[in-house]
Amino acid sequence: MKFDAETRGIFRLPLRAYGKSVLGTDLRYVPCDGECKLLVMAGIHGEEPESTFLLSRSLRLLEKPLQSTAFVLCANPDGMTLGTRGNFNGVDLNRNFPTSQKGENLTYSRSVLEASRDTVLRSSVGALPEPEVQAMLRLMDDLKPESILSIHAPIGCVDAPVKTPLVENLCQVFNLPWVPDIGYPTPGSLGTWCKEHQSNGGPRQCVTLELPRMSLEALFSRFGVDFAQLLQNL
Repeated sequence: MKFDAETRGIFRLPLRAYGKSVLGTDLRYVPCDGECKLLVMAGIHGEEPESTFLLSRSLRLLEKPLQSTAFVLCANPDGMTLGTRGNFNGVDLNRNFPTSQKGENLTYSRSVLEASRDTVLRSSVGALPEPEVQAMLRLMDDLKPESILSIHAPIGCVDAPVKTPLVENLCQVFNLPWVPDIGYPTPGSLGTWCKEHQSNGGPRQCVTLELPRMSLEALFSRFGVDFAQLLQNL
């Protein structure tokens, strides 16, 4: 696996639309060739561009779609374009999934890891989920993946309730610890939604890969090829 001049700068895998963002941006995913067993998602937080960068660079090492793994390069394109954690409406999309756990409508995050929770977003602006989340729910219903891998940054861990082979492989590739819980409540998150829907046909596991804190170039240089090989071998 290696880049050459013709593949380094372009994204060759097919893309299909699965919805539109608040600003009307097409939401796109890379389909798999067969039955979907794993859906890999990056960029649900617009302030975590390294998740989309690493996934894109790794996928550009592949010559064709994978048999059973589909990919969403950027689940929050408006936020990524604007450089904001939430979407255009100021909603944290990873607190906007319809779950039975309800927190207050305000949700707090850190501007940097060392800061207190100094950034305020909302978990919703109305009775329905945001367009980006509605589209993701439809995509998951269409693909019916057995597992979800959601890529975030920069806490540096693999967060999953159970240490499955996927979790062990991710820990090995990225040299990260496994944690069974992130350590604080996450009402409205994708992980919480998955837990609540396991018994009625939802994904059996949701794994969160929190990339380590390092430059974009270092992320790909250290992990990109191994990550692409891991994805290809799933």
